[in-house]
Amino acid sequence: MIPEKERYTSKLFLNAVLPLLKVIEGNVPELKAKFEGVNAVIQISAIDDENPTGKSATHFIIEDGAWTVKNDKVAENPDIDLCFKSVPDMNAFFKGDMGKGIGAILKALVKKPGLFLKFMGVLLKMSNLLMAKEAPADEATQKLLVKCFFYLLTAGISQLNKLGHEEVRRWTEVSPDRVYALDVIGQPDVAAYIRIKAGKSRSGHGVYTRAMPFFTLRFDSFKSALGILLATDDMMEATKAGRLIMDGAPEFGATFGNLLLVVGGFVQ
Repeated sequence: MIPEKERYTSKLFLNAVLPLLKVIEGNVPELKAKFEGVNAVIQISAIDDENPTGKSATHFIIEDGAWTVKNDKVAENPDIDLCFKSVPDMNAFFKGDMGKGIGAILKALVKKPGLFLKFMGVLLKMSNLLMAKEAPADEATQKLLVKCFFYLLTAGISQLNKLGHEEVRRWTEVSPDRVYALDVIGQPDVAAYIRIKAGKSRSGHGVYTRAMPFFTLRFDSFKSALGILLATDDMMEATKAGRLIMDGAPEFGATFGNLLLVVGGFVQ
């Protein structure tokens, strides 16, 4: 039986982390150029005897270079299947233990080397971004990293809620219809949010426009956002200096911030 922590971690990787590959490919010109005209189905999976399909997986349908993400779904006949021997092995690989993926990489490389190397380039870019210890020097990379973190964290909270994570469920079950958001001033395309109500949750990208969010964690710049996200800046000092603005009741913001840390604890 797969331990609960491993199950939570795998669902976060499949449903919150791996979808970032589409974001990265679409925002890095040199990677996007490599997929022009490509038509393929690429899957990342792990053998999972507890799943009726025998695998846990997320796959990508690429049509003339355009990516569609199929979260937590097994493809019937993928062109490439980066398949790990177990769910814990997949988790370990995405946390940085490359040795857990050697067998899967070699099998995928032998099947379609050209296509796999293109895909591996996107995987490595994601790894380099998410394992950053400090803010990148250039603003374009800062923006992409902030977008990835915002998308990952909001989707991650929603995924943990759907899986019944005790702390997250306690937060959503008693909540009226509320939206919690992350954004950077003047940069609506990096914003993300989670909407919760009576135990249900849904994450989304961009600025929530149907109503004013109940609480927004807002930053004055990409660099300020990364200072908090990468824990290189003090939250109290950032708030005093105006680098971080808590738009809403601070007590609710503290709970939201703690849940962001819960997500990070599973995938780091």
